[in-house]
Amino acid sequence: MHRAAIPMMLAVVALTATGCATKKYVQQETGAVHTRVDDVEAQVEANQTEIRRTNDRVTDHDRRIGEASKTAQEALQRAQEAGKLAEGKLLYETVLTDDKVRFGFDKAELSDTAKAALDEFATQLKAQYNRDVYIEIQGHTDATGSEQYNIELGLERAEAVRRYLNRQHGIPLHRMSVISYGEAEPIADNDTREGRAQNRRVVLVVLA
Repeated sequence: MHRAAIPMMLAVVALTATGCATKKYVQQETGAVHTRVDDVEAQVEANQTEIRRTNDRVTDHDRRIGEASKTAQEALQRAQEAGKLAEGKLLYETVLTDDKVRFGFDKAELSDTAKAALDEFATQLKAQYNRDVYIEIQGHTDATGSEQYNIELGLERAEAVRRYLNRQHGIPLHRMSVISYGEAEPIADNDTREGRAQNRRVVLVVLA
């Protein structure tokens, strides 16, 4: 072989090796870029999923507020103003009407059916919300009797519910408050027996 050809062959070999190395490097870099792109896309999808979940929670919260009674919305406002809430939202409300949960006439003692309803309420509360919540217990009456009398009677019934939930189910007293609306917020016609029974009620508003 001619000596002059040797350097030429070495150059070709070097270029070939360099070309292979360059191709391999490009492939490696391309693979790394694809991996990073995949990671970014996965993160974007995760962020979008979290945003959708947040929007769903906000929508659900707004729906609950929209479906809540006037007195439940007032309870939320009072709790927020008093600094009682960590997140400041309404979870749900439970209404115990006298046509289903009997109070004695002119009395605040809980009947057996009232106690059973409160037992069910407390059990569901503990099962669904494994954290502290705030409960406003509202007493309502029909329009029989004076306005002041009904305020006092509604408060006595709300207090009876609060004591029962504390003593029987261990719900802390500082996590519950009572208020009486008396006859001021009827949900039915006070001119009928059935309507008066619906107006004689205790409402439990659960907040978080």
